[in-house]
Amino acid sequence: MTRCPVIPVLVIPDLSLARPIAQALVAGGLTTLEVTLRTECALDAIREMSKVEGAHVGAGTVLNGDDLARAVDAGSQFIVSPGLTPEVAAAAQRHDVPLLPGVANAGDIMRGLDLGLSRFKFFPAMANGGLPALKALAAVFGKARFCPTGGITEDNASAWLAEPAVTCVGGSWLTAGPFDAAAIEARARNAAKLAG
Repeated sequence: MTRCPVIPVLVIPDLSLARPIAQALVAGGLTTLEVTLRTECALDAIREMSKVEGAHVGAGTVLNGDDLARAVDAGSQFIVSPGLTPEVAAAAQRHDVPLLPGVANAGDIMRGLDLGLSRFKFFPAMANGGLPALKALAAVFGKARFCPTGGITEDNASAWLAEPAVTCVGGSWLTAGPFDAAAIEARARNAAKLAG
């Protein structure tokens, strides 16, 4: 979470784009890449992106222990899940891989703290009350740090990053639209300069 202010949240529809996207993002200064397990080629995309020098590639949309095991086997260096379950947490411990589980409310955070976790994905950020909701939660859970994802844009990322409990944000805007390496690198360069 501390490597970059923005973690690109990537849906890779075509394996041939995996390495060029990773190269453009890394060239722009974003080295932590989350590949969501939402496409047939996602695991192969993780393998390809991991070959890019400087890329720190993890899997997102990990829903269960089997997903996690397959992601680790593909080379994932970290795991992001949309929610928090004991199964996913236990699988992450078994595989000794960092886990960033999704939380939406105080109960989720309390369960995570009970499991020894203190870093969370606040998801879906905007649908769950946006920055005011996260500030209210952060006031109660002082040791927790968050990566808001879901509705984070180039326009509002700075406001989120200004919140002390926010270590980084996740965003899909970096690769939006048809593939354009120069545009992705430029967006990544702008995002890498964001700070709270």
